[in-house]
Amino acid sequence: MDRTALLDRFRTGYADVEAALARATEGELDRPGPDGGWSARQVAHHLADSEAMAFIRLRRLIAQDEPVIMGYDEPEYARRLHYDRPIASSLAVLAAVRAGSHELLESLTPAEWDRRGTHSESGAYSVADWLEIYAEHAHGHANQIRAARA
Repeated sequence: MDRTALLDRFRTGYADVEAALARATEGELDRPGPDGGWSARQVAHHLADSEAMAFIRLRRLIAQDEPVIMGYDEPEYARRLHYDRPIASSLAVLAAVRAGSHELLESLTPAEWDRRGTHSESGAYSVADWLEIYAEHAHGHANQIRAARA
């Protein structure tokens, strides 16, 4: 995908998650995924945590020279951060940080798009790499929510 398409895909990620969760009952939110994976509720909390990390990662890539972008233990976050709680605040975080990152991405100069660092788990990591990952992230999890609710 070209950058314009990736930016559009990133921009629509929250709406896809919101649609996937529309009219979900408490039972649907807590039903494990078909493969025994995360429930819709757990996915909603993961998205907030992941997008908050992404928000900081993007800013570090742009504002710091050659930053090291640290990975994190997603299952441990799910265990320790009480992913059984209500999802409204996590959805608000997802919407806000995604909107803020989209605004920042839309304002980048060509030189800023070329900025890079190193991800602790995957190596070389640029602003463009960041966008390729997060453009699809919310959409992929929206599909996971749909599967868990089905």
